[in-house]
Amino acid sequence: MQTKLLVDYLQNYRGRPLKLMEVCGTHTAALYRSGLRNLLPPSVQLLSGPGCPVCVTPTAYIDKLVDLSRQPGHCVLSFGDMLAVPGSRDSLLSARARGGHCDFFYQPEDVLERAAREPQTTFILAAVGFETTAPVWAALAETILARGLTNIKFLTALKTMPQVLEELCRTADIDGFLCPGHVAVITGSEIFRPLAVRYHKPMVVGGFTPELLAAALCRLVSAASHKEAGLWNEYGAFVKPQGNVKAQALLQKVFTAGPASWRGLMVLPASGLYLQGPYAVLDAGSRGLDADQIPPGCSCGQVLTGRLTSRECPLFGKACMPSQPVGACMVSNEGSCRIVYEEQG
Repeated sequence: MQTKLLVDYLQNYRGRPLKLMEVCGTHTAALYRSGLRNLLPPSVQLLSGPGCPVCVTPTAYIDKLVDLSRQPGHCVLSFGDMLAVPGSRDSLLSARARGGHCDFFYQPEDVLERAAREPQTTFILAAVGFETTAPVWAALAETILARGLTNIKFLTALKTMPQVLEELCRTADIDGFLCPGHVAVITGSEIFRPLAVRYHKPMVVGGFTPELLAAALCRLVSAASHKEAGLWNEYGAFVKPQGNVKAQALLQKVFTAGPASWRGLMVLPASGLYLQGPYAVLDAGSRGLDADQIPPGCSCGQVLTGRLTSRECPLFGKACMPSQPVGACMVSNEGSCRIVYEEQG
């Protein structure tokens, strides 16, 4: 009954036109698959944001991985979707076809056994993600040092959400934000409150089931329609105000903040995480990978910042498809272009 009331509210909204952004790629997928996006009236526009870690990774990072895959005695390991992301010259898949050495893993811990089994190979881990997965990489770095494994290195493209949300608050025409629930499990919901206050925006932390999404959308639409600023946590069963304090302590121990390049936004100060102290010996050259050579016609940068929808990209569904991606947004399962292509064709 409660869900029906929420859906009725969304369907019958007759307030002022709104531009809202779901920051998280998992939210984008859930909104399409639940059908909630299609229930919204034309006056409420939902825009995808920069919450796909593969999508916001610049081409310089891919190029560095490709170069490392071609070095004798090296092998790059990554999650499967990273293999197909185009760099300025090659993807890891095309590099492998030309003799480069790369492979995928299901979970980062898989490298430990492989590194012990192949001590003659230096394994480069493509450590990509946000606050959600950064603790996993931090724990792995601790384990590698503790075991004395010297043939594992990290190339990190780990990013943090508050900085990119602030940039969007400053520069994008967005009336309110559906904040990333998985990230908030680690950071806590309160990390978004200063932005809501400073930029007078409604920010709602949402879950991923149809019921939780409907509740979060109703809260966001209501607040945005009344120009009501504030922070609301509609994912309270998993997201606490202060988040996971142990995970935060681990991140502070292993990583330090530094500038990072985001596709579509260029370099944002203090938005990247880099290995520090005794863990810095594991770094394979992660800093300064800022160049982002987007292919001609590709609109990934505009899609990630809410300036265009996926369907407005001139390459969408034509030159750019999951089987032949031109831009990173068509590669990842969290990428807006791939989600829209697969859900609506």
